[in-house]
Amino acid sequence: MNTPNLAGIGMTSQRTRERMIASLLDKGIKNWAVLDVMRTVPRHVFLDEALATRAYEDTALPIGFNQTISQPYVVARMTEAALGARLPEQGKVPRVLEIGTGCGYQTAVIAQFAERVWTVERIQPLLERARKHLSLVGVRNVRFKHDDGSLGWADNAPFDIIIAAAAPQHVPPELLNQLADGGRLVIPVGTERGGQELLLIERFGNEFSSRVLEAVNFVPLYVGQVQY
Repeated sequence: MNTPNLAGIGMTSQRTRERMIASLLDKGIKNWAVLDVMRTVPRHVFLDEALATRAYEDTALPIGFNQTISQPYVVARMTEAALGARLPEQGKVPRVLEIGTGCGYQTAVIAQFAERVWTVERIQPLLERARKHLSLVGVRNVRFKHDDGSLGWADNAPFDIIIAAAAPQHVPPELLNQLADGGRLVIPVGTERGGQELLLIERFGNEFSSRVLEAVNFVPLYVGQVQY
């Protein structure tokens, strides 16, 4: 396997990244720390070589197994929502859970803001691919698990942030139970045919508040299924 050029050339160069950042700004992303990370993380590394030239287009792209790498705007929006009003000088978020590792791109982004990330993926080959991608880009603060993402990762709860990259029909109670007091859960909910909404759920003691951020279109979160 050839080592990828992390800096990028041609259509994966810094110039194309800046165009992506300009698009994110136009669409309302305001957190400069998030924008800086989106600029820095080499999205082309997480894609097959045939799609690398499209890496910095603001669109979802296929990664195999009927899964996709999320649109950069959606990754930025979810990360921004998960961080809330947290400032860089407050330090990194202690504990983050990600549901749906995919190719590892969202993982790489949120990991820049976290002391430790726990990530769960139901498709074994994708999980192994994500391990390689994250190693290539120097992300070392992630633990991986092959399992049903709807179950979360109870052994390491509670989590300050939970971020889901696949949509269940309803919010899994396990994820609510694993959210720390004051924690934030960002998750798409709904069906592909009936429509999906991106929710921000916050926990205050035993109470939860929820608000809709926007309409989205994610792959489903399959409950009770793992794939080898």
